[in-house]
Amino acid sequence: MKYKVLVNKENKIKDNYLSKVNLITTKNVLNEDTLIEEETYNNYLKLKEFIKEKLDLEIGIDTAYRDFSYQQAIYDDYLNKNGKDYCDKYVAEVGYSEHHTGLAIDIEVMIDGEFIYSDDKFNITEPVLKKIHPYLYKFGFILRYPENKENITGYNYEPWHIRYVGEIPAKIIYENNLTLEEYLKDFGCVLYINKPKDVTSYDVVYKISNLFGIKRVGHTGTLDPLATGVMLVCVGKATKIVELLTSEDKEYIAEVKLGIKTDTLDITGEVLEEKEVPSSLNLEEVLNSFKKTYLQEVPVYSAVKVKGKKLYEYARNNIDVELPKKEVTIKEIELLSNNDNTFTFRSLVTKGCYIRSLINDICKSLDTIGTMTSLVRTKQGNIFIEKTNTLEEIESNNYKYYKIEEVLDYPIVDIKEDLLKVISNGVKVSNKWNIKDKVIFTYNDKLLGIYEVSHNNLKVWKNFN
Repeated sequence: MKYKVLVNKENKIKDNYLSKVNLITTKNVLNEDTLIEEETYNNYLKLKEFIKEKLDLEIGIDTAYRDFSYQQAIYDDYLNKNGKDYCDKYVAEVGYSEHHTGLAIDIEVMIDGEFIYSDDKFNITEPVLKKIHPYLYKFGFILRYPENKENITGYNYEPWHIRYVGEIPAKIIYENNLTLEEYLKDFGCVLYINKPKDVTSYDVVYKISNLFGIKRVGHTGTLDPLATGVMLVCVGKATKIVELLTSEDKEYIAEVKLGIKTDTLDITGEVLEEKEVPSSLNLEEVLNSFKKTYLQEVPVYSAVKVKGKKLYEYARNNIDVELPKKEVTIKEIELLSNNDNTFTFRSLVTKGCYIRSLINDICKSLDTIGTMTSLVRTKQGNIFIEKTNTLEEIESNNYKYYKIEEVLDYPIVDIKEDLLKVISNGVKVSNKWNIKDKVIFTYNDKLLGIYEVSHNNLKVWKNFN
């Protein structure tokens, strides 16, 4: 996550930062030694080669990493020549400069065979540098101080100052015209992930957090390590809608091995019992009988808490505990195959249903024992597994992310300016749109908030502004 570190006027670089990066030495355009973070440099070289081929332009490094004494010298020089107001628009105080990270580069562009150092440098080089900006994200770079974002970044437009953040954040920042500050604070999206086997839900969340460089990441329904399939992951501001997505129905395809029972109720657990399977089982009839609402016992190997402790903690310490029961509804269930004491079935269930427990209950009704050998979540809400991306696809930046308003099945109202301040501040409004449940308010297609019906009015449910 070091590539997404935020250093600006409010965020000083941490004292131990340099211990986590590998600075290497290269030459700048004046053939002087300059330090730069290794991955940043490798991607800069790719950018440099691409720009030469694509635009027939030669770029070079002016400065990259600066230590505190170098930054102080630059700051003092600007301060003495131009005064504090001007200086603070272009130069960071010591400890607050992006150049301390080794991830920022001030680039130069060659014009007519030379790098320009005249008083009119900006006017000469800016139009040329602007040609490079649309290609930065392809190599993990962003324009750190873009035009018309001075009130956010704190610095004037600098067409030469690029910053390495990694390809995933860089592409999002470019596509949405964001600054690094806006990305880390305000960006939100939902990912449709096909979780692989032998990976925990926490592992997926942790990986996404690192890839995107955003700490606020959450999933909308745990999948056991054995299970694969649809896993919706909310990033950034989208974590505010986790509860809405968690409450949606889920569809599964499960495989069951009869004649064996484990402590975890799946094949990964310790075998507790084995016995012969009856020769005749009325499997379809029993499955159909579970198309109902009933109280389901939570499996002991789960993260449900009892008296402040997770159930699996009791199990691992061989402590007996009364297992809670939760009301679940099996909306659909059908037999898909049945062969050699193994069967598979599809089920559509409500929030909180454990398929391992459902299988255990089915086996009790069959007067036998069984354990789950595989599980695939094929659907959550209206999201089918065909729309998901693998972790490998996301890592290679070959994936699709979804905005909050794309995921939720609520009407969207793009308000006029007269309601902007009202909705932005979460003030209650009349329900003149005849909303039945919830509504998404936007302004110029920017998400402001989700409101819900309250008597004859609409009150704020989540504010995103």
